[in-house]
Amino acid sequence: MADSGKSGGRESRLIYGFHAVLGKLRRDAGGIFELYVADSRSDIRMREVAKIAEAEGVRIIAADNERLERMVGTRRHQGVIARIDARSRELKLADVLETIEGDALLLVLDGVQDPHNLGACLRVADAAGAHAVIAPKDRAVGLNATAVKVASGAADSVPYVTVTNLARALREMQEAGVHVVGTADEAERSVFEATLTGPLALVLGSEGDGMRRLTRETCDELVRIPMHGSVESVNVSVASGICLFEAVRQRGH
Repeated sequence: MADSGKSGGRESRLIYGFHAVLGKLRRDAGGIFELYVADSRSDIRMREVAKIAEAEGVRIIAADNERLERMVGTRRHQGVIARIDARSRELKLADVLETIEGDALLLVLDGVQDPHNLGACLRVADAAGAHAVIAPKDRAVGLNATAVKVASGAADSVPYVTVTNLARALREMQEAGVHVVGTADEAERSVFEATLTGPLALVLGSEGDGMRRLTRETCDELVRIPMHGSVESVNVSVASGICLFEAVRQRGH
C-alpha cells in the first residue's frame, strides 16, 4: 500500500496511476503537495499530466522507476505518483469520465455494507483494469480504514467515487455513452451471453437485497450469473470479478 507521511505539517498519502492522478489534478490540484514522474517517460499522457501540474503550480519531481516502485510498493504506478492531503478523498464522477481514454470500464456498487467486501471489490477492479468504482454516499459502508487495508493499495490506484444520487449518476454515465448493465438473479440472459464491449458500467447490488428498485430500473439491461450448485448467490466481490473479467475477456485484453 502507498505510504503516508507529513508535508508542511499536514498528513499526506500517495495516489498513483494516470486515472487517479489526473482526476486529482483536474479536481483539486491544490490538495497535491508534490508530483513524482518517471524520468523515462515522455509520452502524450505524461506530457498532459506535466502540463496541468505546471499550470496549477504543482511541484514536479523526476524519479527513476526503482524509486517510484519503492514509494508505493508496486510496479503498477504507471510512472506517476502524487503526494496528497490525506484528508482529501472525494472524487467527482465527471472528473473521472473526462480522464478515461478508450472504452470505459466502471464498477458500480449499490449499497455494499461490509468494508471487507468493498476492499475486495477495489482489488478486483484494479486487477481487471477498471477505470473507477462508484458507490452511493448513503446506505453504503464508505472507504474506511478496513476497506483501504483489504484493498491492499487498490484504494490509491482505482478512483473511488461516491455520489449523492446513484440513479442520477447512472443517467450521467448513459449520457456520456456508457452502457449500464445491472446484475439480478431473475434476469433472462447470463453475463456470458451479454455484450460487454464498448463503454460499460457493471452494477452490483448489496450483499443481501441486491440492487434497489430505482437503480434496477435505470439500468439499460439486466444479466445474471449462472448458479449451478446448491448456493443461491456468491459474494459481491466474487460477482464483481466474474462480471469484470468476462468484460475483459470479451474485449480481448
